[in-house]
Amino acid sequence: MQSELPKTTITPFHLAFPVDDLQAARQFYGGLLQCPEGRSSDTWIDFDLFGHQIVAHYREPELTDKVHRNPVDGHDVPVPHFGVVLLWDQWHDLARRLQEKNVEFVIEPYIRFAGETGEQATMFFCDPAGNALEFKSFRDMSQLFAR
Repeated sequence: MQSELPKTTITPFHLAFPVDDLQAARQFYGGLLQCPEGRSSDTWIDFDLFGHQIVAHYREPELTDKVHRNPVDGHDVPVPHFGVVLLWDQWHDLARRLQEKNVEFVIEPYIRFAGETGEQATMFFCDPAGNALEFKSFRDMSQLFAR
């Protein structure tokens, strides 16, 4: 089932985030997630994440884990996290591909708020540097900002 995007024009967002291994980031974003690579240097790499510009910046590894979690729908959601709202079929294709590659999920793909306002497909996993990603989809895209 392919839902339609809202009737607004959405411009690409830009997000810069830290990684402790640029080659691992290249394999994860460019390989596993199939994000085309843009410009790069010895300290950063641009990727096209479903039309949005994300930039992996090298940072020396930190010794402490600063992951925070908030309870949502019976799951401990990692904060901060980022990702993209995909069309229903895109989300299912990505979930299937990640499962086939044996990606370790923080929260396995499932339907959140089933039968309620804001029903959505969602999944959480981390990149090699520990950055949490959420990809979600709405069967009805008009529910994106529903209360």
